[in-house]
Amino acid sequence: MPAYIVLFGPPGAGKGTQAQAISQKLSLPHISSGDIFRENLKSHTELGKLAETYMSKGNLVPDDVTIAMIRERLTRPDCKNGALLDGFPRTVAQADALAAMLAEFQGGVNAVPFINVPEAVLVERLTGRWTCRAQGHIFHEKNNPPRIAGHCDFDGSELYQRDDDKVETVTNRIRVYFKQSGPLIEYYRQRGVLVEVDGARPIEQVTEDLLAALPTE
Repeated sequence: MPAYIVLFGPPGAGKGTQAQAISQKLSLPHISSGDIFRENLKSHTELGKLAETYMSKGNLVPDDVTIAMIRERLTRPDCKNGALLDGFPRTVAQADALAAMLAEFQGGVNAVPFINVPEAVLVERLTGRWTCRAQGHIFHEKNNPPRIAGHCDFDGSELYQRDDDKVETVTNRIRVYFKQSGPLIEYYRQRGVLVEVDGARPIEQVTEDLLAALPTE
C-alpha cells in the first residue's frame, strides 16, 4: 500500500530542509505544489495553459485544475510507493478531494507532520535574511552573518533585504498562513494523523523528532 505524507509548516519553519530529510529517509518523492505549477506553466501543458487563463486575469486557479495537476504527478512511476506532499492541500475541500484521489490509488494520508514554531521566532528568522545582489547568496544576521557587514562573502557585492523579508510583510504572511491552515490542522488532528513537532529547536533535533514520529513502513 503506498504511503502518502502531507507536510505542514509556516514560512520560516524550515519546511524545505525537513522535506528533504523525510524524502530521503522514506525514499518518497518530494512533491511541491509550487513546483508542479511551474512545471506545467513552463512546459505549456494543457493544464498549464488552463491555469494561465485564470492567473493572467489575477484570479485563483480553481481546485479542479490544481487537483488534476496533483493527480497527474502522483500517477508517475516514482510515486508508486507514495509521496511527500508539500503545499497541498490548502483547504478542507482540497483535503477531501485528496482523500478521494488517494483512495483510488489504494492509499491514504498516513501522517501529517506539522512543524510548529512561535510567531516571534518565525519573524526573527525571516527578517534576519539578507540577499546578495549579484548572485543571490543568502545570509542571516544571526545564524549565518557575512564576514564583512553588508557585503557578500563570495563576490563582495552589496547585501540587501527583499521586500518579502521585511517585518510588515513577514508578519502578514505568517498570520495569513495560520488563518488558512488552522482548519486543515484540525481536520487532520481529528483523523488521528497529525504529528506536531516543536520547530523552534535546532534543525537536527527537529529532523530527528520528525523521523521518529513518522511511519517507516
